[in-house]
Parts: sequence; C-alpha cells; structure tokens
Amino acid sequence: MNIKNILKILLLLISCVFISCSDNKDNKNDKRIIKIALVGASDTFIWKPIIEKLNKDGIKIELVDFYDYDIPNRALNDGEVDLNAFQHHAYFDNQVKENGYNITPIADTYISAMNIHSKQITNINQIKEEDTVVIPKDPSNTARALKVLQAAGIIKLKEEAGDFPSTNDIIDNLLNIKIMEVKSIDIYSVLNDVACAVINANYAMDMGLNQGTDYIFQDDPSIYSGNSFINLIAARTKDKNNPVYKKIVETYQSSETEKVYEKYFKGAYLPAWK
Repeated sequence: MNIKNILKILLLLISCVFISCSDNKDNKNDKRIIKIALVGASDTFIWKPIIEKLNKDGIKIELVDFYDYDIPNRALNDGEVDLNAFQHHAYFDNQVKENGYNITPIADTYISAMNIHSKQITNINQIKEEDTVVIPKDPSNTARALKVLQAAGIIKLKEEAGDFPSTNDIIDNLLNIKIMEVKSIDIYSVLNDVACAVINANYAMDMGLNQGTDYIFQDDPSIYSGNSFINLIAARTKDKNNPVYKKIVETYQSSETEKVYEKYFKGAYLPAWK
C-alpha cells in the first residue's frame, strides 16, 4: 500500500472520529433534561400529560418541586433549573425588582383562584367583630388578598390603590377585623385558630381543600385589571428564544391542558393564554 493510500485511510478515520464525536455531542444535547421548578404538588397534574407528549418529541422534562415561593426565581437565575412555572406577573415583577434577577416571562398559563376558606364558619356573613382573618405574607399576594376581602364586603380600600393595595390603604374596616399576615406555606397550620383565611389555590389544594366546594367566598378575576395575577412560565433572559422552550410553551398552551384544568381543578385554574 503506497503512502498516498495510507494518508487517505488516515484522513477517513479522522473524519469518522470527528463525526462520531459531533453526533455524540448532539445526542447528548438532544437528551438534556429540562428542569422546571414548581411550588406545591398540584401543578404536577398539569405537567404530567405535557411531559408525556414532549417525551415523544425527544424533549425530557424533570419537575423540581420547591416548598417555598422565595426559592424558584433564585434557582432559575443561578442556573439550578431551566424554567419555572409557579407565580403570577405581580409576584415575578416584584422579585426581579428586589433581587435584580436576569429572568423573563416566556408564556402565560392560568389565573389561580384565591378563595376565602374557614374551619370555623360556613358563610362569609358569619364573620364577627374583631375576628382574625389571615392573608398571605408577601407584597403581591397580600395586595390580592386585600382585594378579595374588599370584594367580600369585609373592608374598603382606597380607590387609587388599584390592584396593589397594602394594609395602609384600608379606609374602612367594617367589622374591625384583625388581619394577620402569614407565609402561604404556614397558613393551614393556623386555620383552626382564626375565623378564616385567604389562600392561594395551589396551597389550598395541597392542604386538601376542594376548590369547588370548600370556600366561604369565591374569588372572581373580574375584580383585577391587566395581567398582574396571571401565572407564567419564566426562563433566563438569555434563553427566552430557545426553540425547545418554545415547543414546551406550545405544548402547554393546548386544549388538552384546559381539560386537565377542568378535571383536576374544577374552576381553581382558568386558562389565561387566549
């Protein structure tokens, strides 16, 4: 075999090795697991059929369930997860403003009801003078809970406060109720000791409360304006146009997901992408 033929064979072998390495790299990328942060077990029901469908398209999803609202945005910003899907725009905007996170919404999902629940009374009209009412302890959910209490006729807020009132914006406390602010994750532990509590739908479901029946006052999206309380999927800003993420969004925003809302959540979650 002459030198020329030997060189051809060597070049062919080198090309094969290069192609093999490239293929392995591409396959590795194709099989990369996309980690999505959630808070609470309830959203797992929503994502299960989406994950199954995406798996058939070669996109692998791993759900990472955090116990506290304070963690998933930091985890996304720091690269511990690839996406998160647990919060509404108001909470997201406040987190980005306070912490300087370089993350951005890439899709809307649903509006999560914030109903009033009680272990002590069966009707909102049974709240008495100086009863204690619990609301979530974070700026955006505190504001929303106050809007719910106003809609229930328990308090009156300054009109100029808009969708983001604080307790300082209460201008009429009709029953002189005591408002106790408690972290969402801890509300259930105090529910037996207070008149009632305004509870986020996902926490209420995790607590075993039926959103279709176990409330004394039902939230109504019409009391809000804009997209402040619409939930979203977020990504790191640099990845907002990632084609895999766009496929995930497309699969989520489907009639099949609407059917999951109806089957498992019975009015607690309403599709907000239309």
